Amino acid sequence: MLKDLLTKNRSYRRFRQSERITEEELKELVGLTRLCASGRNAQALKYAAVCSEEQCARVFPHLGWAGYLTDWDGPEEGERPAAYLVQVLDTRIVENCLCDDGIQAQTILLGAVERGRGGCIIKSFKNEALREALALPEHLKILHVIALGTPVERVVLEEMPADGDFKYWRDAEGVHHVPKRPTEELLVK
Repeated sequence: MLKDLLTKNRSYRRFRQSERITEEELKELVGLTRLCASGRNAQALKYAAVCSEEQCARVFPHLGWAGYLTDWDGPEEGERPAAYLVQVLDTRIVENCLCDDGIQAQTILLGAVERGRGGCIIKSFKNEALREALALPEHLKILHVIALGTPVERVVLEEMPADGDFKYWRDAEGVHHVPKRPTEELLVK
């Protein structure tokens, strides 16, 4: 059921790094994006599949992790992503992908969850350093990095507190808490 997939689809940031993800599995996840709607039907998004330990080690230092967790520099060795899909816009096709990037990133994560995996969409990265690490040509504009793996962390959804603080946080046991607004608050009356 879709609601179950959406509930399980959290921003996981710690993984069983030793449980590798194959290039074939990444190809299957990217294949799901072919079925998505595309503004103007341009289909201008592409993906750099990163799955070897060496490639992952080249990508990791260029990423930012969990902005609200200011005392955390990201997952430690052993809990880092097992793979990445780096979403790029082919600017030879169009200069603006409209909303395709979010639709496709969510589709990839839902596909990952369906397979017992998880991930995190990362927008905080060192663009030029990452471009160099992946040897990407200039016409491919990096939009997002999707970190993937088998999650080792527990993420709990909870009601937004009365003070409206929407920042996620971790407790002493490392459980990641994510406040969510009630449905009634999402409807304009």
